[in-house]
Amino acid sequence: MKGHIITGIFCVILMFHMQPVEASGGSLKSRPVDPSLLNSLRQGGYILYVRHGEATAGEDIADIDFNDCSTQRNLSETGRRQAVQFGEALRRLHIPVETPVLASPFCRAKETAELAFGKGKVQTDPFWVRIHQLSGSLSPAEQQGIVNDLTSVLEVLPSPGTNQIIIAHSFPQGVGLGGIADLGTVIVKPNGQGKGYQVAGRFTLDEWLSLLREAS
Repeated sequence: MKGHIITGIFCVILMFHMQPVEASGGSLKSRPVDPSLLNSLRQGGYILYVRHGEATAGEDIADIDFNDCSTQRNLSETGRRQAVQFGEALRRLHIPVETPVLASPFCRAKETAELAFGKGKVQTDPFWVRIHQLSGSLSPAEQQGIVNDLTSVLEVLPSPGTNQIIIAHSFPQGVGLGGIADLGTVIVKPNGQGKGYQVAGRFTLDEWLSLLREAS
């Protein structure tokens, strides 16, 4: 009996330490940056999943046209500034990026990628629209199907010596990669196709900029 109690306490403690810290607005706040992770990023082999910059208020219309930004929420001036800062931080921190950078076809995600890395270095992928749909009214089976497909995507290793960048959308809390703040980054370590992936860390934009100041 005593052994069961100890095991139960251990499990509760373990679950507590594994939970991400929530910030206001339901986004995830990163823990202090591990310098060893930054050094690993400079060697490549990771996927950096990034939420687009701050978007204007409002909603995407029902008949959204991905080629017509007037049918969508778009980046605010703050969001555009965030995108530029993010790209500059990765360059000055010497984090190698595989091109093309992948982006959701929503204008706010595509523009974030283009401002950060250049218009000629971005490729849109309709798969990331499905991540946006996770926040809608889906059945548990539909939601799980998207999460399973996400796993298949995040298992893929980037080209040697580089990191793949994906700029898309946040997730509902407790689903996929969880809530992500504007220009927040989830560092994913792919294990190869069929072998899953690990979340190696989370950086907020402020943490990227802090690392940049420390490196200057």
